[in-house]
Order: sequence, then C-alpha cells, then structure tokens
Amino acid sequence: MTPAARVQTAIEILDDYLAGGAVEPLLTGWARRSRYAGSGDRAAVRDHVFSALRNLRSFAALGGTMSGRALMLGALRAAQQDPEALFTGARHAPPPLSGQERAGGRPPAPGAEELDLPDWLLPLMERSLGAQAASVARILKQRAPVHLRVNTLLADREAAERLLRDEGILTTPHPAADTALEVHEGARRIRGTRAYREGLVELQDGASQAAVEALPLRDGMRVLDFCAGGGGKTLAMGARARVALFAHDADAARMRDLPERARRARLEVDLLAPGRAGEHGPFDLVLCDVPCSGSGAWRRSPEGKWMLTPERLAELGDIQATILREAASLTAPDGVLAYMTCSVLDCENSAQADRFLNENSGWRRLSCRSWSLLDGTDGFFLAQFDRKTTD
Repeated sequence: MTPAARVQTAIEILDDYLAGGAVEPLLTGWARRSRYAGSGDRAAVRDHVFSALRNLRSFAALGGTMSGRALMLGALRAAQQDPEALFTGARHAPPPLSGQERAGGRPPAPGAEELDLPDWLLPLMERSLGAQAASVARILKQRAPVHLRVNTLLADREAAERLLRDEGILTTPHPAADTALEVHEGARRIRGTRAYREGLVELQDGASQAAVEALPLRDGMRVLDFCAGGGGKTLAMGARARVALFAHDADAARMRDLPERARRARLEVDLLAPGRAGEHGPFDLVLCDVPCSGSGAWRRSPEGKWMLTPERLAELGDIQATILREAASLTAPDGVLAYMTCSVLDCENSAQADRFLNENSGWRRLSCRSWSLLDGTDGFFLAQFDRKTTD
C-alpha cells in the first residue's frame, strides 16, 4: 500500500468508528478483508487510527470538522506535513482537497479541546492531579512506550536483554521496577522471539510491575488475583515468591489464555469459577485490580477516553466498592487486601480507599501509592489494607 492508500484506509475506518463502531473489531475486520495488506501496512493504518483517537478533538479542529477525512487532514497539519502530497485522488488515495478544506480548520481552543479531553473530564483531572493535569493530558495524546517484565524464575534482566538483542529487540532497564525493560527497537516482533515464546518476558507496563513489586509477597502464601483478567499480575506475583496462586474473574472468558501463559512461565495457577472463590479461601493476599476508567492507560486504549461518561464513572465507583467488600471477606484474618487501578482520577483511587475504610470499620490502610505518566509509565494506583488489631 502507498502512504496515501494507508491514509484513505484510516479515513474509512475512522468514519465507521464515528458512526458507532468499536475500533478493534473495525481494524480486525479490515485486516481480514484485505489480504493484500502486509504487516507494515496493518501497523501503519493502526497507528493512523490510534493517533486520531488520541487527538480526536484537536485533529478535528485542525481538519475543520469531525469526520475521518478531517481527522487525517488535521493529523497531517499537526505534523506540519503538506496534505496535498497525499490527498491527490490517485489510485486508492483520498480525493483532492476542496477549496473549503484548504481554507478550513483552526487551531484547537485552549483547554479541553487542545488537551483532547471531554469538557466534563478536564475539571475532574485538575482536581485529581492539580498542576500536573495538563502535562498528563498531553502525554495521553502520545503513543505509549512498550515495556516488558522479565520472568526472574527463568532469567535475570541482563540475560533477557542479551537474548532479546540477539533477535533484534533493543531494550534498556526501566527504573520503575527491577524486572522492567523498555523496548526501543523491534517492539512489533516481540511475540515471535524465543524470549517471549519460552516465558522469559511478558508484555507489562512498568507501573503495573512496580505495584506488584510493592506487595508483601513471601514464600508459602496463598494468593488470590480476584480480578485476574488475562493474568499478567497473577504471573508477576508468582515470579516473586513461591506461593499458591489462584486466579478468579467475574468473566471467566477473560482468563482463557492464562493456562498457556502460566505454562510458558513455569507456574501453576488454579483458575476459580466466577463466584466460587469463597470455597477456596481464605487467602493471605487478595489482589483486586478493579474495573476502572482506564484513564492512566488511555494511550493504549484511546477510545476509552471518549466512551467514559459521568454516569459510567459513578457506576464504576459502585462496582469498585462492591468488589472491595467481597474481596475483604476472602482475606485471612491476618492477611492483606490490595486495591489497584490504572486510573489517574482520585474518585477511583484515594477516595475509593477512603470509602472502603468508612464503610468497613475493622480495616486500616497500610499504604497508598500512585505512579504517574510523567515518570514514563502508565498512571497507576495501589492501596493496601489489613484488619485492625486489638490489644
């Protein structure tokens, strides 16, 4: 595909997204229908689409309206590239610009439009992040770095670096965690490497690794990942201590790949059916990586920024509180309850921890920590609780 054809494809996918489609199925459907598109074409189209979603409002302003064509026009103007070079009308290229398109467009307005946030969300981010809100919002407009977690059961960080380098994947240690590597070259080839296939590395953001590193894991514990999803944190915990690992998720289908991932990582994980975790408790450590806005990871899932509403955020808060209450009942009397989000919003983080303590008088907060996008990771939050002791 030519660069112009890639832009036209992105325009069509963005139009379908703006009409109500979900971006991942749209990209997958296009790739399946387009056997002529090579891996480079698929990657380029995906990059165009995701960049437009990260910068939806500012690109629309620069392009003159909210459409796939205007978004790609705005993207080129934001990059200071001449749109006329690609909007040529040649085979598979976007039609030439009209006079109105040439004259249209404007700089994005300061505030939520420039920062590519919904209007209602900017004040909430400012209350949560203070003076850092605008800087965090600007980072969310950019592509996320790629981080790997080294499975220290099988290799140390230096050995994993060497093995990856031999296969053309260039990395450096990331300071967020002692297992973290940042990928600088070859990121799209990671899943095909020996290091990945043999379980020496997993894709996992540095903040997520750091949060697991902060957990009080020790040999002999019974550990439950209560909202396990794909199991990334399950495996990260299993690599840090010799523990009995249990994974649970309200939607068991989310864990379908976990047995194979655990096999690669040389770990054993007991998968618990939804609603049946209590039959296997209590647990010395219960981890709740709860459903949340995902605001700390919107670089990776940018459509979440536009799907979130005040009503949905309130609903998520109630879900988080319910999960914490249920997880507390699964925690051993002298155990630890850990609460995590990939959110930068205080209503899902410290305020939710306060809510749990207000509604559950027998508990106390052990620690509370957040990780910032300004430090080169996703935004992340961890609070840990245990039961109050009586003399």
